[in-house]
Amino acid sequence: MFRAFSAKPIEPQLQKWVDEIEAQSSGLTVLAARQFCYSVYQIPVEVTISEPRKFNVLEEFVLRAGIELDPPPTEDELATVLGLDSVFVRNITANLRALQTLESTPTIAVTPQGRQFYQQGSVPQPPTKVQIYAIADPLVGNLTFQFDSLNDIIFNQLDLANFVTLENRIPDISSLPLTELQQFIQASGLGLHAPESGKAIAACCVVTPTQTLWRTMSLFVIFDGLEDKLRLQVRRGKQILEEASRWLEELKVEGKIRLDALCDLSDDIIAKERAATLNQKNAEVEARLEKIRQQALETARIQRQQLQDLIPETGTAIQLRDGEIHQAFFDVLDRAQYQILIYSPWVSEAVVDNELLQLLQKAADRGVWILIGHGIARKQEDEDRPIPLEVEAKLRAIETPEGLSAVQIYWLGNSHAKEIIVDGKVHLCGSHNWLSYRGDWLPRGETVYKVTIPTQVQEARKFLAQRFQVRAQKLWDAAMLTRNPAQAEVPLCIWGALGMEEIALHQLEQHHFLELLPVWLRVVCQGLRLDLTPRLLNAVAAALSLLAEVSEQEPYIKELKAGWYQVMRAIAKRDRNTALTLLNDRAWSQFIRLGMTHTPKDSPEEFILRCP
Repeated sequence: MFRAFSAKPIEPQLQKWVDEIEAQSSGLTVLAARQFCYSVYQIPVEVTISEPRKFNVLEEFVLRAGIELDPPPTEDELATVLGLDSVFVRNITANLRALQTLESTPTIAVTPQGRQFYQQGSVPQPPTKVQIYAIADPLVGNLTFQFDSLNDIIFNQLDLANFVTLENRIPDISSLPLTELQQFIQASGLGLHAPESGKAIAACCVVTPTQTLWRTMSLFVIFDGLEDKLRLQVRRGKQILEEASRWLEELKVEGKIRLDALCDLSDDIIAKERAATLNQKNAEVEARLEKIRQQALETARIQRQQLQDLIPETGTAIQLRDGEIHQAFFDVLDRAQYQILIYSPWVSEAVVDNELLQLLQKAADRGVWILIGHGIARKQEDEDRPIPLEVEAKLRAIETPEGLSAVQIYWLGNSHAKEIIVDGKVHLCGSHNWLSYRGDWLPRGETVYKVTIPTQVQEARKFLAQRFQVRAQKLWDAAMLTRNPAQAEVPLCIWGALGMEEIALHQLEQHHFLELLPVWLRVVCQGLRLDLTPRLLNAVAAALSLLAEVSEQEPYIKELKAGWYQVMRAIAKRDRNTALTLLNDRAWSQFIRLGMTHTPKDSPEEFILRCP
């Protein structure tokens, strides 16, 4: 089914990004795309950097003498001991006093700062000065620093300030404490402030007046058919500016900006495109079901022609009726190996009973993830039969052996679909409400198709998995706003259930949230119960490489050690050589550094031997 053409306000130079956005999901439609320019502020700044250097042999002797000898010697006494000219020793001590490592006393007395440098094997160098540029971006609301000046370019785009008030949310640099400036500069990745190595910014001052320069941004108005929601996305080239996108969405909700003024997008165009997108989405589902119906009819025709009593189910679509449905439901769940996807408009306690809960718990114990979507209304608050809280709690209480919730259940809404997809191999669909019978156990002439045709099953799985993936990303974005580990654990489980462990790991790295690595390892353990798939092994190897970014002082080291022990044990049980390959020299050096070996003298072979 083809969408009717409508004239959408999309600037030609943004068409390639429009095509890229819409290619991400069949549920996304770009309604408008326009470029704007806006002002940023560049402040030239001079920073003073102090950095230590390794002390030489004579400096070490002088500092050591001042620390260890009691009473401290004079310069002449130390010169006699070392067999050196007193003038030479005085030159060394004069230099050390200038560096504030020795007290200004007749004897050689080391300052507290000198003692600290002595322990580090270094002495401070004379400070150096470097000019850098602070860039204050009111759209993104951040302050960054860079070595090179921005080019002063005049753009032909519309000025965003004509439509939106860009408040200066950036603090005055001259009023910021040095500690805050150090943090901003360190976060900019210039390598000028690295306290762990002794290199530090000692002073920072503005050297010339602030310059006003221009930057461009692109605004995309996107309709999400899966969520029936209008979204605003701000980009600078390929980069999505999440903070700016959320800010403009908030302004739209508050009525402070209008899309007709901002990008010539009228309410009429929005209504027509929304209807066309939703119709297309429903048509896709119906087309998929129609393929299944036709295949079922073809299977029945072959049965009659060949007069067979039984046709193998592999690669077929067969029709089930009434009493056959309940048994098929339990059979496919009982045979699940790694993934169960369910969509049921309603969920009731009549179906989610002890028998079903026990069946799902057994599946979780053998490594199966369960994702359940529900909802028929377009808005969750409009549901006339919401899921009972006690039923949702019982489902979420089903755990993996590592203590993670094996069942993730969420309102997705706006769907009459009644589908179950198991391991991407079996698809049950039809008129049967899988998780809500309303207490009616009598035959009602219901029909369900049991499909094992690979292309049909994968098509259905892709559609439903996409909805869960969208939900996972929303939950992750919400968790990142508050840096809430408990909240972030949920999307990690959803990504694990969808076989997207590498995406979950990338999110941890991208958002510098490595304290959740122990949780991620527990997610991976659930997948390893089935097999050592290349996907999981690649994810484990990538996680090992991230250990270099973990400090041995982190409070979660104990949990991290337990997580890696579980993962390596799961791998070693299936293939000891694979486990040893993963624990290469680089990975093992990190295990030793972080104290994650059984004993300090452990070898990878001994570690693996203790795993099973």
